[in-house]
Amino acid sequence: MLRFFFRWMLLAGALLLVASFYSGVQIAGLGSALIAAAVLGLFNTLLRPLLVLLTLPVTLLTLGLFLFVINAAMFWLAAKTLDGFNVNGFGAALIGSLIYSALGLLVDLLTRKS
Repeated sequence: MLRFFFRWMLLAGALLLVASFYSGVQIAGLGSALIAAAVLGLFNTLLRPLLVLLTLPVTLLTLGLFLFVINAAMFWLAAKTLDGFNVNGFGAALIGSLIYSALGLLVDLLTRKS
């Protein structure tokens, strides 16, 4: 359970880094980043599998590149849902989700069980 909270804190920090690296994403503060990281996790757990299944033909046709659009949609939807987390359009959501995914890979490496 402690690893879960540590990972959540690191992902919130990753969102703050995305906002500092890229001007198309804004986070009001640490509290907003914590809530946004939780909402992104929920959306990716609940909505993403359904979207991947529904768009499987398009994903296969584009050789998996459509998954970037799905990730951007989850990022954009979280920003539209929350106050204190803003994304300046779908293009900014795409770039922000790419940076956040890269930082998420680093978080996964840091929190991986040995």
